[in-house]
Amino acid sequence: MLFCLLIVNTLKKKTTLPLYWKCQLIGWSVASFYWGYIGFLGGRFNYFIGSFQFISDVALYILITHLYRNFALRRHWQQLNPGDLLKRLVPAAVVLGLVYLLTTATKIYLFNQWLASGNAGPFINFFKVNWLLMFTAGVRLMSIWLLAYHLYHYGKREVGLVRENSRLALIAKDAQLSNLSSQLNPHFLFNSLNNIKALVIEDPKSARRAIDLLSDLLRTSLYNNDLLLCTIKDELALVTDYLELEKLRLEERLQFSITCAHDLGTTLILRYSIQVLAENAIKHGIGKQKQGGLVNLKITPEADFIKMVVENPGKLDMAAPLEGLGLKNLTERLSLQYKGKAKFEIVGSDGIVSASLLIPNA
Repeated sequence: MLFCLLIVNTLKKKTTLPLYWKCQLIGWSVASFYWGYIGFLGGRFNYFIGSFQFISDVALYILITHLYRNFALRRHWQQLNPGDLLKRLVPAAVVLGLVYLLTTATKIYLFNQWLASGNAGPFINFFKVNWLLMFTAGVRLMSIWLLAYHLYHYGKREVGLVRENSRLALIAKDAQLSNLSSQLNPHFLFNSLNNIKALVIEDPKSARRAIDLLSDLLRTSLYNNDLLLCTIKDELALVTDYLELEKLRLEERLQFSITCAHDLGTTLILRYSIQVLAENAIKHGIGKQKQGGLVNLKITPEADFIKMVVENPGKLDMAAPLEGLGLKNLTERLSLQYKGKAKFEIVGSDGIVSASLLIPNA
């Protein structure tokens, strides 16, 4: 028992000892201590022989199982599927049981012959009497060891696969989101350049102001190109510049109003999400109305979500409400980023088209 406590204390001190050796030492020490305890309860227990039995049990059975481990590792059994592995473990348990039988019978016989008083008799007689019990115990013990060892490797491999698949899924999601986001930059900038082109001849002064606004938009786009998310405050600054740029082109035909709850300014949302709604309101709403109208943007908290609504005058085409790169892109990005928890819809009623975006308030 003192030897067992010594092993445990040693393991506590040497934390760098691999898990495999910790399990080997503790497992076989506990098993050998149990066998010694059973012998002690049986009476006429010899402490001297018991100590030798304990040390030899731990050393020999660790040696046997370690040799099997090296054998299995060389043949990559830890990478097999459960069906193929089981076909190898059944004969392996039998072989290890036979090795256990020969090792244990020889060890006990020699200890009785050399250390105990009296003659142990011929080895063959001792073997005939005890072989079945020892073989059964050996198969049982080695089966438990084999299952524990390979279940550990199987579990470790499965956890590794789950982690790797999760990592690959995240990489794929980030790549897809980055690709979708990069599609919006040229789309957005192309529309802005068209606006300036229309102003250059008609209103040079407004064109110069439009170029200043586009410069700010380009600066934001170029320096934050790698960001998939941004704060609502930053997104609204982008939307405000865009709407002002559009107002230079449309003049009195475009009016806009932006309302946002004060405590939502630092909340992170998908970059260009509100801007896409504003662009859609201009292109399919205000741009098609002779008298123009008001683009009304409202951002409010709603339970555990944030609701963003852009309203504009117009008539909704129910046959193709999500046509265009911007809106298709937005729905894909919402699905990827929020895993189905976000909601986007466009409805039309009484000459007003309302595009609403509902995202979790993380």
